[in-house]
Amino acid sequence: MKRVLEIHGLSKQFGNQAILQDLSLTIKEGDIYGLIGKNGAGKTTLIKIITQLLFADKGTVSLFSNKEQNEWTKALSQVGSVIESPVAHNHLTAYQNLKYYCMIRHIPNADKVIHETLDYVGLSDTGKKVFRDFSLGMKQRLGIAIALLSKPDFLILDEPINGLDPIGIKEFRLMIQRLNQEKGITILISSHILSELYLLANRFGILDQGKIIREISKAEFETLSEDY
Repeated sequence: MKRVLEIHGLSKQFGNQAILQDLSLTIKEGDIYGLIGKNGAGKTTLIKIITQLLFADKGTVSLFSNKEQNEWTKALSQVGSVIESPVAHNHLTAYQNLKYYCMIRHIPNADKVIHETLDYVGLSDTGKKVFRDFSLGMKQRLGIAIALLSKPDFLILDEPINGLDPIGIKEFRLMIQRLNQEKGITILISSHILSELYLLANRFGILDQGKIIREISKAEFETLSEDY
């Protein structure tokens, strides 16, 4: 199976505080990979390094088998992400937000792409409602829609179910499963909500005190306690 992401010996420090320490993980094509960790474990820092919003102090990151800086940057064109919270314009509708991102990314056939994407994430009937008036679940779905515009092969979602109600969580889960099964997108999801990650992911990495202390399959996950 092709490896979408390989990380070896990754370390990151802010001042005297070590956030990531000699971290290694592997994500294979077709995975829904659940990154498990308490708040402050380093999940967001790791995701920012993968997407080049931060740079590691040590270690290597290989994205689609590309390790060199120029190749890695190019490989990021195959990646969509929603980090911390969706980035959208408060005064624009869902359609207008996607239109804006299509324009700055030079995406052809924008209207067709926008309508297909809004329909896929369940936002095709939001009409003139603007982003600031969206529910949290709608905002998350719009963030994913923006990430999907470039038709990524790898989708990275940072704590995407935080604050969602049970209905919103179920809708999110079904959407992620569709993206993985129908579009073949490899997905990395970070969360501390273990019960939901269990329903979504087929592989898991347990992040504790800046290290991946274990990578396990879904079957192995069943035997673990929920202390993480």
